[in-house]
Amino acid sequence: MTNYRTNIDEAATLINGEGSAWNAINPESVARMRLQNRFKTGLDIAKYTAKIMREDMDNYDKDSSQYTQSLGCWHGFIGQQKMISIKKHLLTTKRRYLYLSGWMVAALRSEFGPLPDQSMHEKTSVASLIKELYTFLRQADARELGGLFRQLDAAAESEKAAIQAKIDNFETHVVPIIADIDAGFGNEEATYLMAKQMIEAGACCIQLENQVSDVKQCGHQDGKVTVPHVEFLAKINAVRYAFLELGIDDGVIVARTDSLGAGLTQKIAVTNEAGDLGDQYNSFLQVEAVDAANLANGDVVFKQNGQLVKPSRLPNGLFQFRAGTGEERCVLDCITSLQNGADLLWIETEKPHVAQIGAMVNKIRETIPNAKLVYNNSPSFNWTLNFRQQVFDLMNEAGQDVSAYDRDKLMSVDYDNTELAVQADEKIRTFQADAAREAGIFHHLITLPTYHTAALSTDNLAKEYFGDQGMLGYVANVQRKEIRQGIACVKHQNMAGSDMGDDHKEYFSGDQALKASGKDNTMNQF
Repeated sequence: MTNYRTNIDEAATLINGEGSAWNAINPESVARMRLQNRFKTGLDIAKYTAKIMREDMDNYDKDSSQYTQSLGCWHGFIGQQKMISIKKHLLTTKRRYLYLSGWMVAALRSEFGPLPDQSMHEKTSVASLIKELYTFLRQADARELGGLFRQLDAAAESEKAAIQAKIDNFETHVVPIIADIDAGFGNEEATYLMAKQMIEAGACCIQLENQVSDVKQCGHQDGKVTVPHVEFLAKINAVRYAFLELGIDDGVIVARTDSLGAGLTQKIAVTNEAGDLGDQYNSFLQVEAVDAANLANGDVVFKQNGQLVKPSRLPNGLFQFRAGTGEERCVLDCITSLQNGADLLWIETEKPHVAQIGAMVNKIRETIPNAKLVYNNSPSFNWTLNFRQQVFDLMNEAGQDVSAYDRDKLMSVDYDNTELAVQADEKIRTFQADAAREAGIFHHLITLPTYHTAALSTDNLAKEYFGDQGMLGYVANVQRKEIRQGIACVKHQNMAGSDMGDDHKEYFSGDQALKASGKDNTMNQF
């Protein structure tokens, strides 16, 4: 909360202290520019948003209905428009964040062009996107406040107090970003350096995964290779040191485990005694008992439970875990991470199933009672088919007649108006609230939504505009809807900063200012 008049008085005192040399400087203009630029550095943003996120975590612990949400954004404009829309429709940004997806950085922001989600993009592109997102969010603040300042100038005296109250109680568009650092982009020193760049750009929360950095795979693809716990914990430490060095003492670390879908490891963990963390990691390996007499050249062996065993090794040198151990490994990963500096967990599952997620969280909470998750409501899931099949199975278990349905073909439009489909859609609608209540999910995000919405809207526009609809394809399906829905960027000149530029020209040059606005300017027609 600010006080408009106090800011003006403070600026006036400063200006008066400089004597006649600063006579051209207007204290009200200074106050306005300061209010429009509340956050001077990325570290200011990280400190502000870390406090918000910690408060949200505490509130969720008291009431699971207070979960948080975000959408993945691949450009500053996308993040900006998202937050403008949230303020317009929901009147507050509380408990709504941004998510920065490593997948979208790879696919959309690399100088190599589109890349798979394998950490092949430039390291610095992640921090650059964080900085870009916050640049656009700060511009959204400046734009909205500029509109309020213009309203204040034009208002009758009796109306000014109400407008000034809006300025004093202005809610910023700047919100926490959960930023994906993949598997750390190298060793723990590389992770530390990368984390510093991200924090300096404004990140209050960094998500780190336990895959091998140089063979990282998307969590929803095969071929994932995990590292022994000691290596992952070293990288968690590296991120924490980066936060502490930069003065973000309450920075948030999300520890992501890919063990549920990872069947491989690059290393046999070092173990010093039975039952230690390395021994637990190795206990999940696929092994066979051997003796020295039947060892082949180059075989790797180690002692486990008092006997010599040989782990199953692929031609590429990677070792295999036993099938069916994924959930156990996930639980151990999560407990170990929380016991060693992580704040939140991320379990990458193969389907959005509340009971499955909740079962793992309940096991974790036997050791860490306040354990909570960040969860990917992934576009890699076929939500329609998955939830229709879940409802089909529940109906079948309850003895209901499901003979009208083909479980494998439930995605078909033929089922859209059935009772099963209605129930499935309701389960999708309430999934986030249900999972927050029953599966310990503090934060729900969709990693790639704006990637898909950009493709969908572009496809629809191209089909109409280049088809027989011509210009009507744009007017009817874009501009007319923008105007009627009150989309802010329909005034694209204003959104790009033209009005703010005019304000500044007037501050700097007075009556001599050459401004872009005026009666002949189409920017004001809407």
